[in-house]
Amino acid sequence: MTALLAFLPILVVGILLVGFRLPASRAMPVSYLVAAGLALFVWQVPVAKVAAASIKGLTVTVQLLYIIFGAILLLNTLKHSGALAVIRNGFTNISADRRVQVIIIAWLFGAFIEGAAGFGTPAAVTVPLMVGLGFPALAAVVAGMIIQSTPVSFGAVGTPILVGVNKGLAGDEPVQTAVAEMGLGHWEGFLAFVGFKVALLHVIVGTMIPLLLVVFMTRFFGKNKSVREGLAVWPFALFASFALTVPYGLVAGFLGPEFPSLLGALIGLAIVVPVAKRGWLMPKGEPWDFPPRPEWEVGWMGGVEVDLKSGQAGGSAKVGAFAAWLPYLFVAALLVVSRLSVPFAGWLKAVEFKWASIFWTGIDASLQPLYLPGTVFIVVSLIAVALHRMNGTGVSAAWGESFKTTAKASIALVFTVPMVQVFLHTDGGLAGYEKMPIVLANGVAALAGEAYPLLAPVLGGFGAFVAGSNTISNMMFSLFQFNVGVKIGVDPTWMVALQAVGGAAGNVICVHNVVSASAVVGLTGREGDVIRKTLLVFVYYALTAGVIGFVFLKLGLLPPSG
Repeated sequence: MTALLAFLPILVVGILLVGFRLPASRAMPVSYLVAAGLALFVWQVPVAKVAAASIKGLTVTVQLLYIIFGAILLLNTLKHSGALAVIRNGFTNISADRRVQVIIIAWLFGAFIEGAAGFGTPAAVTVPLMVGLGFPALAAVVAGMIIQSTPVSFGAVGTPILVGVNKGLAGDEPVQTAVAEMGLGHWEGFLAFVGFKVALLHVIVGTMIPLLLVVFMTRFFGKNKSVREGLAVWPFALFASFALTVPYGLVAGFLGPEFPSLLGALIGLAIVVPVAKRGWLMPKGEPWDFPPRPEWEVGWMGGVEVDLKSGQAGGSAKVGAFAAWLPYLFVAALLVVSRLSVPFAGWLKAVEFKWASIFWTGIDASLQPLYLPGTVFIVVSLIAVALHRMNGTGVSAAWGESFKTTAKASIALVFTVPMVQVFLHTDGGLAGYEKMPIVLANGVAALAGEAYPLLAPVLGGFGAFVAGSNTISNMMFSLFQFNVGVKIGVDPTWMVALQAVGGAAGNVICVHNVVSASAVVGLTGREGDVIRKTLLVFVYYALTAGVIGFVFLKLGLLPPSG
C-alpha cells in the first residue's frame, strides 16, 4: 500500500499530462499538492522539512528559468541579427533533407552538448536551432527530448557516473568488499569499470535512436504521416548511429566515463557531415521536408516565431557563414572549458549563494549563477550583438521577446521542481517509512522477484522522470540496485549499469526537461503531447535494456566483474 501511495504523485502527472492533456501549468500544482499531502499526513514528515524541500525546489526553478532565458535570448539575438538565416542556408548546403538535418543537429550536435554540459542543456541549444531552421516547434521539442537517452549517462563530463553512481555507492561496506574482491585496486577503477558496462548497453540499445528519430519526424509531422518515409533512410541513420556509438564505447573503455559522449559526438560529426554533403547512403528522389507552413496543425507551432525571410533586420552588416556559427562555437567551447577541472571552472563556482540547513532540517539550497549554462548563453548573446553589429532595435526586440517567453514557463516550473524535492525528502517522518523513491523501489522489486533485472532500467527511468536527472536517479537507486543483485544472485555491478542506462532513458519523459524544452520555443501547454510521443522511446529503451540484461545475466553471457 505504501508503494502504491509513493507512486501516486507520478501517476497523477501521467493521468493529467498524458491522459487528460492538461498543460503542465495546471497539472503540476495538483501533483505538488498530492506529494505534499502524502509527505505531511502519511509519511508524517515535519512541516518545516516539507517547506524546506519546497524552497530548495524553488531555488532549482530559478536556475532552470535562467537557463531557459539565456537559450531563448541567444536564439532571438541570432534571429534578429540575420545569423539564423545564414545557418539555415548552411544546413541546406549540407543537405536539404530534414531527416538528415535532425540527425546532425539533434543526435550528433545534441550529444556533444550533452557531453559538455548535461542537465537539459542539449534541448536548450538544439531545439531553438531546429525551429530557426524551419522545424515545427513540437517536432523540434520531440527530437530534442528523444536524443536525451544514449549520451546522458556520460553527460556533463561523466557526472551521472562520477557523482551519481559514486555518491550512491560510496561508503557502503558490502560494496567496498565487492570492489576489493574484483581486484580493481581503487575506487576510480571501479567507477570506470561500471561506466564501461553502461556504455556497452547504450551502444546496443542506442543504435536505433537516430532511426527512431527520423521515423517520428515522418510519422507525426510529415505530410503523408508515413513510417516508410523515415525507414527509407535507414542506411544513413545506422551509419550516423555507429559513427557516434563505436568511438563512444571505445572512449568509455580506454579513457573512462568523462568523455564518451563528448568525443563520440565530435568524431561522429567529423565522419557524418562529409557523407551527408555528398548525399551518400540516402535514397533517390526529392529531399524530405515538412508540409508547407500553412498546412501545419495548430498544435505544432509555438509562441516563438522565427522569420528568416527578413534577413538581418536587427543587424547593420551582412553576417558571414563563419560569423553566424561563431556564437554556437563559443557556447560549445565555454561549456566544455567550464566543466573541466581547470582554474576557470573554479572561479565560476566560487560565486555561490547558499542557504545551509533550511529551517534547521539539513536540506541545503545553493546557487552558482556564473557556473550555470544560462550565463554562457547570455555572454555569448552579448558577444553576438557586437560580432554581428546589431542595432538597438534588434537588441531590444530580442530581450523583450525572451522575457515574455520565459515568463510563460514559470508557472509550471514553480510547482514541478518543488514537487520533486518534496518527493525526494520524505525520509525521517514520524511514520517511520523510508523516502518515497525507496518505498516505491522496494515494492517493484518485491513484485518482480528474480525477474527484477527486466525492470531495473524502468526503475532508474522513473527516478529520472521524477527528479529530472540521471545523476539524482543514480544517487537514489544505485545502492538499492546493487543490493537487489546480491539478493537474487546476479552480478550486482551489471544491476548498477542497468540502473544508469534506465536513468538516462528517463530523461526523454522527464517533466521539467519537457517543460524547459517547450518553453524555449514558446510551446507551453503542450507538454503532454510531447510526453505521449517520447514515452514510446522510453518504453523501447528501458525494456530493451532490461531484456538484454535479464537474458545475458541469466545465461551468463555478460563478462563477469573483475
